[in-house]
Amino acid sequence: MGGFAESVRERVRAARAAVAEARAADDAYALAVAEDELDDAIRVALGVGVDPDAEPDGSGVAPDGGTPGAGTGPDRGGAA
Repeated sequence: MGGFAESVRERVRAARAAVAEARAADDAYALAVAEDELDDAIRVALGVGVDPDAEPDGSGVAPDGGTPGAGTGPDRGGAA
């Protein structure tokens, strides 16, 4: 699942970057859209058993295919 897992994690990283950019620009609409994309990307990652915060070496894929302890808090975007 290496390439697929990395693609899923890249989608999460891109969504987090979009959230940060929208916050920095103080753009409420862009922020809402970016947060929706981030929510969806994380939901997909966890749904297929991929830890969205894992390192690119492939570590962090849940061995049972379940939800890994991803450390994704309520805003899932890290520190503001």
